[in-house]
Amino acid sequence: MDLAELSDRTEINDALIRYTIAVDTGEWDRLDTVFTPDAQIDYSETGGTVGTYPDVKAWLAENLPAFSKKRMHTLGQVAISFATNTRDAARVTAYFHNPMLVADGPDGAGGERLVEVGGLYHHTFTRTSAGWRSQRLHEQLVWTRGF
Repeated sequence: MDLAELSDRTEINDALIRYTIAVDTGEWDRLDTVFTPDAQIDYSETGGTVGTYPDVKAWLAENLPAFSKKRMHTLGQVAISFATNTRDAARVTAYFHNPMLVADGPDGAGGERLVEVGGLYHHTFTRTSAGWRSQRLHEQLVWTRGF
C-alpha cells in the first residue's frame, strides 16, 4: 500500500465520519461534503426513502427530528476496495450501530425509549475536485431493537 492509497483511505473514512456527525447533530448541510449532488441514496430497508441526494437530504431534515437530537452513530469495520482500472472509484462497506431515543407514549408522556438499528452502509465513492464523495449509498438493515 503506497502513501497515495493511505491518503485516499483516510479521506474516505473522514467522509464517513462527517456523514454520521451530520445525521446525529442534524447539521444537514454538512452532508454536502459527503455526497455528490447527483448521488442516489436508498434507506428503504430501514423504513426510509429512496431518491437523489437533494430529495433525501430534505427527507432526513423532516423525519429524523422524530428521534430527538439524541442520536449517536458508531462505525465499525470499514472495507475499502478501489477499482482495478482507476484509483478514482471505490466500493466502501462500513458496519454501523445507531441507537436513538424516541418519545414514548402520547406527547412523550411515557418518557423516552431507546431504539437501535444495526447494519451495513454500502457506498460507491468517487474522487471529485472537492475530494472523495459518495455517489451511491445503500443502507442494509441487519437488525433492530426497541421499535
